[in-house]
Amino acid sequence: MTSIEKIATTPDWYAPYKISQAIRAGGLLHVSGQAGIDEQGKTVSDDFLTQGRQAFDNIGRVLREAGADFADVVKVGIFVTDMAANLDKVIQLRGEFLSEPYPADTLLEVSSLAQPDWQIEIEVTALAR
Repeated sequence: MTSIEKIATTPDWYAPYKISQAIRAGGLLHVSGQAGIDEQGKTVSDDFLTQGRQAFDNIGRVLREAGADFADVVKVGIFVTDMAANLDKVIQLRGEFLSEPYPADTLLEVSSLAQPDWQIEIEVTALAR
């Protein structure tokens, strides 16, 4: 039987929402969608790239807590509220945080995210070491 282990940073900015930051199961890490928020859950900026970098930084913190890093990422899901305005910025963010071989990726435009000022949310699946 596969065990399920919760992964969380300190502080755990998702605890109030009854969400695990990540789950380790079946040799994989499933990192919940991360937005451009700080440790108190406050949106860091109204700038898309700043939010995107913070979301990737948050993913990095969760991965490190689990003993992994971006090189272990095999799948990325990116959700944006304005694809036309931000596609080039998404590609730029991928280049800043990910490297060859690039993970499989799904990029979707959504009508809104959990908070009205969020412009991007990113989730990943990574190999658990």
